[in-house]
Amino acid sequence: MMPKLSFLLFFVGIATMLPVSGQQSVPPNIVYILADDMGIGDASCYNAQAAFSTPNIDRLASKGMRFTDAHTSAAVCTPTRYGILTGRYNWRSELKSGVLGGYSAPLISPDRLTVGAFLQQAGYHTAFVGKWHLGWDWAFEEKYEQIDNLNRVLEVDYSQPIRNGPRERGFNYSYGFSSSLDIPPYVYVENDRVTALPDRLTRNADEKGYWREGPTGSDFDHAQTLPHVTDKAIAYIDRQANSSNPFFLYFALPAPHTPILPLSGFMGKSNANMYGDFMLQVDDLVGRVMQALEKNGQLDNTLIIFTSDNGCSPRADYPELAQVGHDPSNGWRGHKADIYEGGHRVPFLVHWPAKVAAGTVSDQLVCTTDLMATVAEILDKSLPEDAAEDSFSFLPTLMRRPSESKRASIVHHSIEGRFAIRRGDWKLICWPGSGGWTAPLSSGGLEGLPDFQLYNLAADPAEQNNLVARYPERVATLKDELIGLIKAGRSTPGPVQKNDGAPIWEQVRWAYGE
Repeated sequence: MMPKLSFLLFFVGIATMLPVSGQQSVPPNIVYILADDMGIGDASCYNAQAAFSTPNIDRLASKGMRFTDAHTSAAVCTPTRYGILTGRYNWRSELKSGVLGGYSAPLISPDRLTVGAFLQQAGYHTAFVGKWHLGWDWAFEEKYEQIDNLNRVLEVDYSQPIRNGPRERGFNYSYGFSSSLDIPPYVYVENDRVTALPDRLTRNADEKGYWREGPTGSDFDHAQTLPHVTDKAIAYIDRQANSSNPFFLYFALPAPHTPILPLSGFMGKSNANMYGDFMLQVDDLVGRVMQALEKNGQLDNTLIIFTSDNGCSPRADYPELAQVGHDPSNGWRGHKADIYEGGHRVPFLVHWPAKVAAGTVSDQLVCTTDLMATVAEILDKSLPEDAAEDSFSFLPTLMRRPSESKRASIVHHSIEGRFAIRRGDWKLICWPGSGGWTAPLSSGGLEGLPDFQLYNLAADPAEQNNLVARYPERVATLKDELIGLIKAGRSTPGPVQKNDGAPIWEQVRWAYGE
């Protein structure tokens, strides 16, 4: 019997591939690790001027493939996570802008196929560990009309199980928390049950270590959360490594997102600031996961993909980092929340010595929605017509057949729900400003600016020279393509699908000639 393959998706992951001959291999294990708010310049393999080194992340690049043109489907947490699990652009869901709160209802509908459910059907044992941030149903003590206010604490019967969480969205085992570590409630939930009832309210007002006030489980310690969930992920790998069934682990880190709380062993080690120290802790856990795979004899046949859910947050303190020559966006304009490149261009590394050539670099356009189609092609299984509507397999690129890769364009989305479309070197932004947290802001500063922005990223990677007036035909072509993608309900070939919910008119009225 052939040795079982493993597949580690690092978000800071996917699956092993079929042999080139087309003969079916033993199904791979799949581990997906998603970093939270990590900029492309925070990995030293992308940033020669980085103030600190990330040796474990760099090892993935030196022994695998580094993608230079990889993007999240949105510039903020919840929407990207939706796209990762469904293979569908987030703006096709009910959530048109912003993020969910810790008490929010589930965003993924019960009839929506997820990558977890897809792999369950293929015989996998599936697990989620870490930050969910896609909503689930708490047992509320009363009926609430509004539950999405991030600063509001709601009354919950924590002794009752949650409903419509990870276990009902394709995961046999789950361990994690509802939202970001700065959004309450702060309790661990294992297999739909809170592990320890809240016994206090906690709050931290420090700018970097900040979290909102909220109920906190007796076993919950913000500073220990990252090592704690890493232990849970490694324990799952150890349990499943010798199983007769393949496994899929979706490991969603809560770091380096706020609260920025590096352990004492990392404090001061980056020679940057606390954010740099926290990044070193993220890099360290990458090494721990690799060691766990190696200990179980799985590393050589494990496909590791390392990426982030969006760009770096301004909470990292860009001015402070600039004093030591470090730029988390690595020269790209903007950061988390923005429609500019710094909001959604992310590190994306694939490590699989058995199949992926060491030290290779690809400029193939990749989106985090593409996981689902890649997994399907690896397993030689078809996806339903009403699933993974925006997912393109990048298996040909991994097998060094880039001419067969199908993704030719990508739709970007900001925290405000502003759209952009990219094809080749050209990027059209359908808004005068950032659509996020950097200038020009929607709250002020858009006066006198053109309604659209057009940039040639090859000539102008910093998105400084708006060419919208010079190339009106190109603007019209890209706008028409984006309108078609919105109305079709999909960007992959197939029958027209329906987008969920009503569009936010202010954001898409240009698509209807208004």
